[in-house]
Amino acid sequence: MHKTIPAALISLILCLGGCEVTESGSSKTDSPGTLTIATWNVQTLFDGAEAGTEYDDYRGSAGWTGEKYTARLNSFAQAISRMIETAPDILGLIEIENSPVLTDLVTGFLSKYGYHWTFFASNPNAALGIGMISRFPFTETKVHSITAQGETIPRPVLEVRLQPQDTPVVLFVCHWKSKVGGDTLTESSRRASARVIQRRLWEIRQENPVIPVVIMGDLNENHDEFYRNDGSVISALLPDDQKAAELTGFIQAKQQDFLILSRNKPPTPEYFASDATVLYSPWGNELQDGSYHYKGAWETIDHFLLTDALFDQTGWDFDSCRVINQEPFVDAHGNPAAYNPRTGNGLSDHLPLVLVLKHTPGAAFTMPE
Repeated sequence: MHKTIPAALISLILCLGGCEVTESGSSKTDSPGTLTIATWNVQTLFDGAEAGTEYDDYRGSAGWTGEKYTARLNSFAQAISRMIETAPDILGLIEIENSPVLTDLVTGFLSKYGYHWTFFASNPNAALGIGMISRFPFTETKVHSITAQGETIPRPVLEVRLQPQDTPVVLFVCHWKSKVGGDTLTESSRRASARVIQRRLWEIRQENPVIPVVIMGDLNENHDEFYRNDGSVISALLPDDQKAAELTGFIQAKQQDFLILSRNKPPTPEYFASDATVLYSPWGNELQDGSYHYKGAWETIDHFLLTDALFDQTGWDFDSCRVINQEPFVDAHGNPAAYNPRTGNGLSDHLPLVLVLKHTPGAAFTMPE
Protein backbone atom coordinates (compact mmCIF):
# COMPACT_ATOMS: atom_id res chain seq x y z
CA MET A 1 0.00 0.00 0.00
CA HIS A 2 1.06 3.59 -0.47
CA LYS A 3 -0.33 7.03 0.11
CA THR A 4 0.42 9.87 -2.28
CA ILE A 5 0.34 13.36 -0.84
CA PRO A 6 0.03 16.23 -3.35
CA ALA A 7 1.77 19.55 -2.92
CA ALA A 8 -1.52 21.20 -1.89
CA LEU A 9 -1.42 19.21 1.36
CA ILE A 10 2.23 19.88 2.18
CA SER A 11 1.35 22.36 4.95
CA LEU A 12 -0.85 19.74 6.61
CA ILE A 13 1.97 17.22 6.52
CA LEU A 14 4.32 19.76 8.06
CA CYS A 15 1.92 20.19 10.97
CA LEU A 16 2.05 16.43 11.44
CA GLY A 17 5.84 16.52 11.56
CA GLY A 18 6.81 15.42 8.10
CA CYS A 19 7.40 17.65 5.11
CA GLU A 20 8.26 21.12 3.96
CA VAL A 21 8.89 22.91 0.69
CA THR A 22 10.68 26.27 0.77
CA GLU A 23 11.78 28.65 -1.93
CA SER A 24 13.35 32.04 -2.46
CA GLY A 25 15.09 33.96 -5.19
CA SER A 26 15.47 32.75 -8.75
CA SER A 27 17.10 29.78 -10.42
CA LYS A 28 20.40 29.67 -12.24
CA THR A 29 22.71 27.10 -13.76
CA ASP A 30 26.40 27.38 -14.53
CA SER A 31 26.29 25.07 -17.56
CA PRO A 32 23.40 25.74 -19.98
CA GLY A 33 22.57 22.59 -21.92
CA THR A 34 23.41 20.26 -19.02
CA LEU A 35 21.76 19.27 -15.76
CA THR A 36 23.84 17.85 -12.91
CA ILE A 37 22.17 15.79 -10.20
CA ALA A 38 23.81 14.29 -7.12
CA THR A 39 22.61 11.73 -4.60
CA TRP A 40 24.36 11.37 -1.26
CA ASN A 41 23.70 9.62 2.02
CA VAL A 42 25.33 12.14 4.33
CA GLN A 43 25.35 9.85 7.39
CA THR A 44 23.22 11.10 10.28
CA LEU A 45 23.22 14.86 9.76
CA PHE A 46 21.68 16.00 13.05
CA ASP A 47 21.41 19.65 13.99
CA GLY A 48 22.67 21.25 17.20
CA ALA A 49 19.38 21.13 19.14
CA GLU A 50 18.25 18.06 21.07
CA ALA A 51 14.71 16.92 20.19
CA GLY A 52 14.78 13.49 21.84
CA THR A 53 14.86 11.38 18.68
CA GLU A 54 18.60 11.71 18.04
CA TYR A 55 20.96 8.76 18.01
CA ASP A 56 22.96 8.43 21.23
CA ASP A 57 26.16 9.86 19.73
CA TYR A 58 24.34 13.07 18.78
CA ARG A 59 23.09 14.02 22.25
CA GLY A 60 24.58 16.63 24.53
CA SER A 61 25.47 13.93 27.05
CA ALA A 62 27.74 12.36 24.41
CA GLY A 63 29.46 15.65 23.64
CA TRP A 64 27.43 16.72 20.62
CA THR A 65 27.20 20.52 20.33
CA GLY A 66 25.94 23.26 18.07
CA GLU A 67 29.55 24.09 17.26
CA LYS A 68 30.13 20.56 15.95
CA TYR A 69 26.98 20.84 13.84
CA THR A 70 28.14 24.17 12.39
CA ALA A 71 31.58 22.76 11.61
CA ARG A 72 30.03 19.75 9.92
CA LEU A 73 27.77 21.93 7.75
CA ASN A 74 30.82 23.89 6.67
CA SER A 75 32.62 20.67 5.74
CA PHE A 76 29.62 19.50 3.71
CA ALA A 77 29.35 22.80 1.88
CA GLN A 78 33.01 22.71 0.91
CA ALA A 79 32.72 19.09 -0.21
CA ILE A 80 29.57 19.74 -2.27
CA SER A 81 31.31 22.60 -4.05
CA ARG A 82 34.12 20.18 -5.01
CA MET A 83 31.98 17.28 -6.28
CA ILE A 84 32.45 18.36 -9.89
CA GLU A 85 33.65 21.59 -11.54
CA THR A 86 31.09 23.37 -9.40
CA ALA A 87 28.26 22.33 -7.12
CA PRO A 88 25.57 20.16 -8.77
CA ASP A 89 22.27 21.74 -9.83
CA ILE A 90 20.19 19.36 -7.71
CA LEU A 91 21.08 17.22 -4.69
CA GLY A 92 19.03 14.41 -3.16
CA LEU A 93 20.24 14.12 0.43
CA ILE A 94 19.70 11.10 2.68
CA GLU A 95 19.75 11.00 6.51
CA ILE A 96 18.87 14.64 7.20
CA GLU A 97 17.30 15.36 10.60
CA ASN A 98 14.86 18.07 9.57
CA SER A 99 14.01 20.87 7.17
CA PRO A 100 16.00 23.56 9.07
CA VAL A 101 19.18 21.60 8.28
CA LEU A 102 18.50 22.06 4.56
CA THR A 103 17.75 25.73 5.16
CA ASP A 104 21.01 26.17 7.06
CA LEU A 105 22.88 24.67 4.11
CA VAL A 106 21.31 26.74 1.34
CA THR A 107 21.04 30.09 3.14
CA GLY A 108 24.41 29.95 4.83
CA PHE A 109 27.23 27.78 3.64
CA LEU A 110 25.94 27.15 0.10
CA SER A 111 24.24 30.50 -0.51
CA LYS A 112 26.52 31.51 -3.37
CA TYR A 113 25.56 28.43 -5.41
CA GLY A 114 21.96 29.46 -6.02
CA TYR A 115 20.05 26.75 -4.17
CA HIS A 116 16.75 28.52 -3.57
CA TRP A 117 14.41 25.53 -3.33
CA THR A 118 14.35 22.80 -0.69
CA PHE A 119 12.06 19.85 -0.03
CA PHE A 120 12.14 17.65 3.08
CA ALA A 121 10.04 14.78 4.38
CA SER A 122 10.10 12.20 7.15
CA ASN A 123 7.56 10.18 9.02
CA PRO A 124 6.42 11.28 12.52
CA ASN A 125 8.88 10.38 15.29
CA ALA A 126 11.53 9.30 12.77
CA ALA A 127 15.05 10.37 13.69
CA LEU A 128 16.04 11.17 10.12
CA GLY A 129 14.43 12.00 6.79
CA ILE A 130 15.28 12.72 3.18
CA GLY A 131 15.46 15.97 1.28
CA MET A 132 16.37 17.83 -1.86
CA ILE A 133 18.01 21.16 -2.61
CA SER A 134 17.71 22.64 -6.07
CA ARG A 135 18.62 25.58 -8.27
CA PHE A 136 15.34 25.08 -10.11
CA PRO A 137 11.80 25.50 -8.75
CA PHE A 138 9.63 22.47 -8.12
CA THR A 139 6.56 22.38 -10.35
CA GLU A 140 5.00 19.53 -8.37
CA THR A 141 5.88 17.58 -5.22
CA LYS A 142 4.52 14.41 -3.67
CA VAL A 143 5.34 12.30 -0.63
CA HIS A 144 4.63 8.58 -0.78
CA SER A 145 4.19 6.84 2.55
CA ILE A 146 4.97 3.11 2.45
CA THR A 147 3.30 0.32 4.37
CA ALA A 148 4.72 -3.18 4.78
CA GLN A 149 3.12 -5.95 6.84
CA GLY A 150 0.61 -3.51 8.28
CA GLU A 151 3.17 -0.99 9.51
CA THR A 152 4.29 2.33 8.04
CA ILE A 153 7.96 2.23 7.08
CA PRO A 154 9.90 5.13 8.68
CA ARG A 155 11.22 6.28 5.32
CA PRO A 156 8.88 7.79 2.70
CA VAL A 157 9.64 8.38 -0.97
CA LEU A 158 9.88 11.90 -2.40
CA GLU A 159 8.63 12.61 -5.90
CA VAL A 160 9.52 15.95 -7.48
CA ARG A 161 8.86 17.44 -10.90
CA LEU A 162 11.03 20.20 -12.29
CA GLN A 163 11.29 21.95 -15.62
CA PRO A 164 14.87 23.17 -16.05
CA GLN A 165 15.41 24.88 -19.40
CA ASP A 166 11.66 24.47 -20.04
CA THR A 167 12.05 20.68 -20.29
CA PRO A 168 10.40 18.51 -17.61
CA VAL A 169 11.96 15.73 -15.58
CA VAL A 170 10.65 13.64 -12.67
CA LEU A 171 12.93 12.74 -9.76
CA PHE A 172 12.38 10.23 -6.97
CA VAL A 173 14.51 10.37 -3.81
CA CYS A 174 14.58 7.16 -1.77
CA HIS A 175 16.06 5.65 1.37
CA TRP A 176 14.97 2.04 1.52
CA LYS A 177 15.08 -0.18 4.58
CA SER A 178 18.55 -1.33 5.62
CA LYS A 179 19.50 -4.99 6.08
CA VAL A 180 19.88 -4.61 9.84
CA GLY A 181 17.84 -7.50 11.20
CA GLY A 182 18.70 -9.82 8.34
CA ASP A 183 18.52 -9.72 4.54
CA THR A 184 15.48 -11.98 4.28
CA LEU A 185 13.45 -10.35 7.07
CA THR A 186 13.99 -6.84 5.72
CA GLU A 187 13.54 -7.64 2.01
CA SER A 188 9.75 -7.27 2.25
CA SER A 189 10.19 -3.63 3.29
CA ARG A 190 12.45 -2.87 0.34
CA ARG A 191 10.02 -4.61 -1.98
CA ALA A 192 7.21 -2.49 -0.55
CA SER A 193 9.22 0.61 -1.48
CA ALA A 194 9.89 -0.81 -4.94
CA ARG A 195 6.14 -1.41 -5.36
CA VAL A 196 5.43 2.29 -4.80
CA ILE A 197 8.06 3.31 -7.35
CA GLN A 198 6.87 0.72 -9.86
CA ARG A 199 3.27 1.83 -9.59
CA ARG A 200 4.19 5.48 -10.01
CA LEU A 201 6.32 4.63 -13.05
CA TRP A 202 3.35 2.85 -14.57
CA GLU A 203 1.04 5.80 -13.80
CA ILE A 204 3.50 8.34 -15.18
CA ARG A 205 3.92 6.30 -18.35
CA GLN A 206 0.14 6.26 -18.84
CA GLU A 207 0.03 10.01 -18.34
CA ASN A 208 3.01 10.88 -20.52
CA PRO A 209 5.22 8.11 -21.95
CA VAL A 210 8.05 10.43 -22.98
CA ILE A 211 8.73 12.28 -19.73
CA PRO A 212 12.12 11.19 -18.30
CA VAL A 213 12.27 9.77 -14.78
CA VAL A 214 15.28 9.38 -12.46
CA ILE A 215 15.16 7.25 -9.30
CA MET A 216 17.99 8.02 -6.89
CA GLY A 217 19.10 7.42 -3.35
CA ASP A 218 20.28 4.77 -0.92
CA LEU A 219 18.27 1.64 -1.77
CA ASN A 220 20.27 -0.56 0.63
CA GLU A 221 20.43 -3.17 -2.10
CA ASN A 222 23.17 -3.94 -4.61
CA HIS A 223 22.50 -3.74 -8.31
CA ASP A 224 23.51 -7.42 -8.53
CA GLU A 225 21.64 -8.50 -5.38
CA PHE A 226 19.88 -11.28 -7.30
CA TYR A 227 23.18 -12.90 -8.26
CA ARG A 228 24.64 -12.44 -4.78
CA ASN A 229 21.74 -14.60 -3.58
CA ASP A 230 22.46 -17.24 -6.25
CA GLY A 231 19.34 -16.30 -8.18
CA SER A 232 17.07 -17.93 -5.63
CA VAL A 233 15.34 -14.91 -4.07
CA ILE A 234 13.08 -12.24 -5.55
CA SER A 235 14.85 -9.10 -4.41
CA ALA A 236 13.65 -5.51 -4.75
CA LEU A 237 16.16 -5.01 -7.58
CA LEU A 238 16.18 -7.69 -10.29
CA PRO A 239 18.15 -8.06 -13.51
CA ASP A 240 16.40 -8.39 -16.82
CA ASP A 241 17.38 -12.01 -17.33
CA GLN A 242 15.49 -15.22 -17.96
CA LYS A 243 15.96 -16.76 -14.52
CA ALA A 244 14.70 -13.66 -12.74
CA ALA A 245 11.71 -13.36 -15.06
CA GLU A 246 10.76 -17.00 -14.57
CA LEU A 247 11.14 -16.75 -10.79
CA THR A 248 8.70 -13.84 -10.62
CA GLY A 249 6.09 -15.59 -12.75
CA PHE A 250 5.90 -12.63 -15.16
CA ILE A 251 3.77 -10.50 -12.83
CA GLN A 252 1.90 -7.68 -14.56
CA ALA A 253 3.94 -4.50 -14.70
CA LYS A 254 1.75 -2.33 -12.49
CA GLN A 255 1.59 -5.02 -9.80
CA GLN A 256 5.32 -5.68 -9.48
CA ASP A 257 7.05 -5.17 -6.14
CA PHE A 258 10.51 -5.07 -7.66
CA LEU A 259 12.41 -2.90 -10.12
CA ILE A 260 13.95 -4.43 -13.24
CA LEU A 261 17.48 -3.28 -14.09
CA SER A 262 19.34 -3.36 -17.38
CA ARG A 263 22.82 -2.38 -18.57
CA ASN A 264 21.49 -1.67 -22.06
CA LYS A 265 20.92 1.79 -23.49
CA PRO A 266 18.04 2.34 -23.88
CA PRO A 267 16.70 -0.09 -21.29
CA THR A 268 13.98 -2.22 -22.86
CA PRO A 269 12.58 -5.55 -21.64
CA GLU A 270 14.24 -8.65 -23.07
CA TYR A 271 12.95 -11.40 -20.76
CA PHE A 272 10.12 -9.71 -18.90
CA ALA A 273 6.75 -8.83 -20.41
CA SER A 274 6.78 -6.22 -23.15
CA ASP A 275 4.87 -3.73 -20.95
CA ALA A 276 7.41 -3.99 -18.13
CA THR A 277 9.31 -0.85 -17.15
CA VAL A 278 13.03 -1.59 -17.29
CA LEU A 279 15.51 0.89 -15.81
CA TYR A 280 19.09 1.59 -16.79
CA SER A 281 21.63 1.15 -13.99
CA PRO A 282 25.10 2.68 -14.53
CA TRP A 283 26.66 0.13 -12.16
CA GLY A 284 28.92 -2.16 -14.14
CA ASN A 285 29.17 0.37 -16.96
CA GLU A 286 30.02 3.93 -15.95
CA LEU A 287 30.16 3.08 -12.24
CA GLN A 288 32.69 0.61 -10.84
CA ASP A 289 33.69 -0.64 -7.38
CA GLY A 290 31.02 0.81 -5.10
CA SER A 291 29.73 3.69 -2.98
CA TYR A 292 29.74 1.98 0.42
CA HIS A 293 32.46 -0.15 1.99
CA TYR A 294 31.28 -2.86 4.38
CA LYS A 295 33.36 -5.59 6.03
CA GLY A 296 36.21 -5.07 3.59
CA ALA A 297 34.08 -5.21 0.43
CA TRP A 298 32.45 -2.63 -1.82
CA GLU A 299 28.68 -2.44 -2.13
CA THR A 300 26.60 -0.70 -4.79
CA ILE A 301 23.67 0.34 -2.63
CA ASP A 302 23.47 3.98 -3.79
CA HIS A 303 21.80 4.37 -7.16
CA PHE A 304 20.67 6.32 -10.15
CA LEU A 305 18.07 4.36 -12.13
CA LEU A 306 16.91 5.82 -15.44
CA THR A 307 13.88 5.28 -17.67
CA ASP A 308 14.14 4.76 -21.42
CA ALA A 309 13.00 8.36 -22.08
CA LEU A 310 16.50 9.48 -21.04
CA PHE A 311 17.90 7.81 -24.17
CA ASP A 312 15.49 8.98 -26.89
CA GLN A 313 17.36 12.16 -27.96
CA THR A 314 14.37 14.28 -26.99
CA GLY A 315 14.75 16.75 -24.15
CA TRP A 316 16.93 15.50 -21.31
CA ASP A 317 19.22 12.57 -22.14
CA PHE A 318 21.81 10.57 -20.24
CA ASP A 319 25.35 11.86 -20.64
CA SER A 320 27.50 10.42 -17.84
CA CYS A 321 27.58 9.20 -14.26
CA ARG A 322 30.37 8.83 -11.73
CA VAL A 323 31.16 7.96 -8.14
CA ILE A 324 32.86 10.85 -6.35
CA ASN A 325 35.80 8.99 -4.88
CA GLN A 326 38.46 11.62 -4.31
CA GLU A 327 39.39 13.59 -1.19
CA PRO A 328 37.73 14.76 1.00
CA PHE A 329 35.12 12.06 0.31
CA VAL A 330 37.59 9.19 0.80
CA ASP A 331 40.25 8.51 3.42
CA ALA A 332 43.89 7.58 2.92
CA HIS A 333 42.88 4.02 2.04
CA GLY A 334 40.39 5.07 -0.63
CA ASN A 335 37.36 4.15 1.50
CA PRO A 336 34.49 6.52 2.34
CA ALA A 337 35.64 9.01 4.97
CA ALA A 338 33.02 8.15 7.59
CA TYR A 339 32.08 10.87 10.06
CA ASN A 340 33.06 10.50 13.71
CA PRO A 341 30.79 12.63 15.94
CA ARG A 342 33.23 12.47 18.84
CA THR A 343 36.25 13.80 16.94
CA GLY A 344 34.43 15.77 14.24
CA ASN A 345 36.57 14.15 11.55
CA GLY A 346 35.30 12.77 8.25
CA LEU A 347 32.26 13.38 6.07
CA SER A 348 30.09 10.31 5.46
CA ASP A 349 30.30 6.53 5.22
CA HIS A 350 28.76 6.74 1.73
CA LEU A 351 30.22 8.24 -1.42
CA PRO A 352 28.06 10.55 -3.52
CA LEU A 353 27.07 9.79 -7.12
CA VAL A 354 26.72 12.50 -9.76
CA LEU A 355 24.58 12.16 -12.88
CA VAL A 356 24.93 14.49 -15.87
CA LEU A 357 22.04 14.94 -18.28
CA LYS A 358 22.36 16.80 -21.55
CA HIS A 359 19.71 18.79 -23.34
CA THR A 360 19.41 17.69 -26.94
CA PRO A 361 19.88 20.82 -29.11
CA GLY A 362 16.73 21.74 -30.95
CA ALA A 363 14.73 18.94 -29.32
CA ALA A 364 11.03 19.67 -29.19
CA PHE A 365 9.37 18.23 -26.11
CA THR A 366 5.60 18.17 -26.47
CA MET A 367 3.09 17.32 -23.79
CA PRO A 368 0.29 15.02 -24.88
CA GLU A 369 -3.14 16.61 -25.21
